[in-house]
Amino acid sequence: MQAMIFSAGLGTRLAPLTDNKPKALVDFLGKPMLENVAKKLIKAGCNRLIINVHHFPEMICDFIAAHNNFGVDVVISNEKDQLLDTGGGILKIKDELSKEQDFILYNVDIACDIDIKAIYDYHKKSQNLATLAVKNRKSTRNLIFDNNMQLCGWRNLTTGETKIARPFNEKDCNPLAFSGISVVSSNIFPLITETGKFSITNLYLRLASSENIGGYIHDGLWADLGTVEKLKAAEKLFG
Repeated sequence: MQAMIFSAGLGTRLAPLTDNKPKALVDFLGKPMLENVAKKLIKAGCNRLIINVHHFPEMICDFIAAHNNFGVDVVISNEKDQLLDTGGGILKIKDELSKEQDFILYNVDIACDIDIKAIYDYHKKSQNLATLAVKNRKSTRNLIFDNNMQLCGWRNLTTGETKIARPFNEKDCNPLAFSGISVVSSNIFPLITETGKFSITNLYLRLASSENIGGYIHDGLWADLGTVEKLKAAEKLFG
């Protein structure tokens, strides 16, 4: 069981905490975000972690080495020359990710008490190319799923902008917020035509017109750690 932790972001919204360190090494509940996510994934059964780096990459590599790779196999994907976003990030390291049929994707700057093994097992039993963790929570942007929890589109609730991947009934659809966690089949790679820097969410939306991109609803706690204010609020929520 393997996972990729997206850790390459600049973390500009977390300044000044990221003035002299990468976002992944900012503390949450007394430990760096990266350590919290890595331990959660390992506890769920992951024995291989792929971690992308860009901002202060040496600091992340040194931290991982100092922690003995968290006791598992760790592969570093260095995006020092170009930050590739989530879609470009998986494409760069596709040969490593393709060593197993399925892989987990996890954003380092979220806190979530989701059962990783449960969504992984759900994905394995499904016919989904990708399974997205989603939650019924307040958000300015929602993914839209039909009654079979297949992705149909995306909507910005602030601007009204909508992207439709497949037809859906407004009365029966399920608008849900993406939690920054996915389980993806390596069969996705031959279908990627995008190059360079691109968002994996946009890739999911493009593929949803012809492939099964499913949703997995989870309850419990979730928080964005992307700003200083949100980080403080999350520490109260999870503390």
